[in-house]
Amino acid sequence: MILDGFDIAILAALQRDGAMTNAALSEAVNLSASQCSRRRTALERAGVIEGYGARLSAARLGYGLRAIIRVNLSSHGQTKETDFARFVARYPQVRSAFLVSGDADYILDVRTRDLEDFAEFVHRHLLPNPQVSQVRSEIVLKTIKDDPGIPPAPPPGG
Repeated sequence: MILDGFDIAILAALQRDGAMTNAALSEAVNLSASQCSRRRTALERAGVIEGYGARLSAARLGYGLRAIIRVNLSSHGQTKETDFARFVARYPQVRSAFLVSGDADYILDVRTRDLEDFAEFVHRHLLPNPQVSQVRSEIVLKTIKDDPGIPPAPPPGG
């Protein structure tokens, strides 16, 4: 799918407010509401828009600690990666998990209520996993940027 300037403006507006009506979207991107509706539907069908959701406040919901955990596995292979992915999927405190290059095999973004809950997750679940050979964690002291969206691609030649 080739995106034009209107598509990019629609994507940017919907990233700011996914609950935006087509009428509000029309005003934001300077296009008719019916055109916005057609374009939004096309972007959804093409898989460019994967879904909509609300951003929740971790702090206001009692999740005051965020940590980044670097995990190294004791051995590698497709089965080990699948097993570790299943393991991570069982724990809701793991909000994101990435297979990465570099000095770690995986990076986990973890949210817990406090340091005690974090220690419990690491010591009762992560470290006892026989696949895990090393865990290094960093506690996030202050978030300076946490943008969940992506920059919409500029139009070709633009």
